[in-house]
Amino acid sequence: MRLNVNKLLHTPDTRQDIRFEMDLSDLEFGGSYPVSRPVVVDCRLENKAGLLLCGMTLTTTLHCICDRCGEAYDADKTTRYDCVLAEARESDESDDIILLDNDEVDVEELARDAFILDMDTKFLCSEDCRGLCPGCGVNLNRENCRCKKAVDPRLAKLAQLLQKDE
Repeated sequence: MRLNVNKLLHTPDTRQDIRFEMDLSDLEFGGSYPVSRPVVVDCRLENKAGLLLCGMTLTTTLHCICDRCGEAYDADKTTRYDCVLAEARESDESDDIILLDNDEVDVEELARDAFILDMDTKFLCSEDCRGLCPGCGVNLNRENCRCKKAVDPRLAKLAQLLQKDE
């Protein structure tokens, strides 16, 4: 969605609010496609003190698979992105300056990039997820491990002595 911001750029103390939805169901993260619902984008373009500021809030609900235990869960996702839109870059100091193309900006592309950069590299159903037992494969969040405790072979004789004493 390309917007012409010429009026905003040259009229101080003006703003424009935009709300739209994006379909990002084609994005793959870690072998899955967690964005199954539309992403709602609230965008505000505002001329303050001669600077054209762009602020976005992106919200959706992700359908994820926990990377530790393999359980499916839904998680609310909110991404905030702010940048300055400019006709020309005055210095190379900031990555948050977006150059306009003939007084136009593609707000959907900005929103898509911001969403992708804010995605987690791992999905966890909870911070304290215990995952799966590597031995028996049981989900440690729901039940205890069924594995028999392995005895260190160097201490096997000692274990036998302790069992005799009991």
